[in-house]
Amino acid sequence: MRSNNVFRTLMAGSIATMMAMAAFSLSASDGGDAGGSGAATADAAGKPLDIAKATPKGQLKNPYQDSDKTVVDEGRKLYMRASCNGCHGGSGGGGMCPPLSNETWVYGGDDDTLFRLIAEGSDALQKDGYSRKGRENVVGPMPPHGAIVKTGDDMWKIITFIRANYRGSEAKKYGGEGAAK
Repeated sequence: MRSNNVFRTLMAGSIATMMAMAAFSLSASDGGDAGGSGAATADAAGKPLDIAKATPKGQLKNPYQDSDKTVVDEGRKLYMRASCNGCHGGSGGGGMCPPLSNETWVYGGDDDTLFRLIAEGSDALQKDGYSRKGRENVVGPMPPHGAIVKTGDDMWKIITFIRANYRGSEAKKYGGEGAAK
């Protein structure tokens, strides 16, 4: 029991430090969209948290394809800049938090759920009526990154990078039927 408390304390401190570093890193960046390739949704320039709150549940759709290598590379840079790699590993294969490249989507693998999970964090997502659909060995809360990732367009590029690194069954890539439960 004591080791769990120590782990949680260390994890919370690490997450807070990484979030602060990511916020500083992103605020120090040029604020652009790393090249601006590809189409974007009309409100993609807005802040991710504002977009998530203003859009009806189930309506957020990624305008990018993970076959677009330019967008995937931009997404990788944004993923690293937001310090996602600190918890999920450099290519999303996992670390002290769940992998993003396997068939287990803890809350669901659809675009809408992933966008909201990253923007709002898992605690707010659950308050919005979402529930766990899958289980991983690491079950700590996902902190909100809606203030760290500058725009909805940047968020979609990060999600595109995550999709490009998926290593499971194609049928489960978006959390569809047969997704690991």
